[in-house]
Amino acid sequence: MPELPEVEVTRQSFASLMAGARVLGVRLGKPLRWPLGCAPESLHGQTLGEARRRGKYLWLPLERGGLLLHLGMSGSLRYDRAHPPPGPHDHFDLWTTRGLLRLHDPRRFGAVVWSDSLEADPARKLLAGLGTEPLEPGFDGAVLHAGLRGRRVAIKQALLAGDVVVGVGNIYASEALFAAGIDPRTPAARVSRPRCERLAAAIRDTLLRALAAGGSTLRDFRDAQGHNGAFQNEARVYGREGQPCGVCSTPIRRIVQAQRSTYFCPRCQKRG
Repeated sequence: MPELPEVEVTRQSFASLMAGARVLGVRLGKPLRWPLGCAPESLHGQTLGEARRRGKYLWLPLERGGLLLHLGMSGSLRYDRAHPPPGPHDHFDLWTTRGLLRLHDPRRFGAVVWSDSLEADPARKLLAGLGTEPLEPGFDGAVLHAGLRGRRVAIKQALLAGDVVVGVGNIYASEALFAAGIDPRTPAARVSRPRCERLAAAIRDTLLRALAAGGSTLRDFRDAQGHNGAFQNEARVYGREGQPCGVCSTPIRRIVQAQRSTYFCPRCQKRG
């Protein structure tokens, strides 16, 4: 699933190219997770603003309202100056005076939804439960510690939930917990304020490194220009089961938490 770094890398790869473009046409393929919510022809002639991101959602502002996009489990956006014919998994085309933006989504869990504004439904409802943006100044150890108070689930699961901090996906949660020295099985409420300070810094650093590497491509992620991510090659624990820890040489372990693989070093990462 594309996480915050992949969504932000995608945004950066087309936002400035399409800002100011006028919509020439819209094509809908097979139904996505939710209906578009407006007549496609109502978007014709409108001018696009610069795309923004909230969590794993992208907001494409228009003169009247805007489009809220989610890539789901397997979606990706593709930008093209031309207008190539759609393939069987291309389910939304936004054709503009500055090129084509196309949603490719084999599993069709993604979505493109029109909303009058971010403060109006359906955008308001979809964004209402999102936690703090980890790359903005408002995220720190105090915010994280307060959000984890009373949580009985493991810290890894609390990070993935997205209602305390958004966008810390499976790879990045494992990597940040390793960097902070926290066992992923630790009950979230037991992570102390000093450890939350370390974890918040580790989350920020991990996500920034992932952005610099173009995100992670484990299967088929590409940005809108078709470029792969490379962060998976820098991972210190994720996907390295049985390999020696780069710090202490202990073999990396893999466990399953809430049906997701978790990787950690049993010596470097402590529960207490």
